[in-house]
Amino acid sequence: MRSFDFSPLYRATVGFDRVADLMDRVLAADVAQPTYPPYNIEKTDENAYRISIAVAGFAPEELNVELREGALIVAGRKTDEAEARTYLHRGIATRAFERRFALADHMKVTGASNADGMLHIDLVREVPEALKPRRIEIAGTNTVEAKRVDAVEAAEPVAN
Repeated sequence: MRSFDFSPLYRATVGFDRVADLMDRVLAADVAQPTYPPYNIEKTDENAYRISIAVAGFAPEELNVELREGALIVAGRKTDEAEARTYLHRGIATRAFERRFALADHMKVTGASNADGMLHIDLVREVPEALKPRRIEIAGTNTVEAKRVDAVEAAEPVAN
C-alpha cells in the first residue's frame, strides 16, 4: 500500500523526473534505512550545513568521503588488525558501513575533518548569480509619459 505510481507525473511534466525519482528513493529507503553509524545534520549558517557522523574506532585512512551523481557517499572499512585480540565485551562497533546523503542543487562540500571520533563534513549552498532573486524597479507614470514625449519629439522632423 506504500507504493505510489508516478507515471502520470512523468507524462504531464517535463524536467520534473528528478523530483519523482527523489520521491521514489525516499519511499524505498523508508523501509530499509540503516541506523549505523548515527549522524546529525545541522544548519550552521543561512547557506551552510554540517553533517556529523559518529565514527569511533575508525582512523582517517579507513574512511572515504566522495561526491558522486548528486549524492554524498561516506564509507568506512576497518582494516584487519595484525595482532589477534581477545575481547571480553566488544561494544564499539567497527563494522563496515556506507551512508548516502542526497544533495540539493548547488550544494558544495567545502571540507571534512575527523576529530574525537566524529567525522564532520561541511557543506555550503552556492546559488549562481543568475538564479538569485533580483529586484525589478517599477516605473511611475511620470517616467512613462516622459519617455513617450521624448519618443514623439525624436520622430518629428525639425523645421527651419
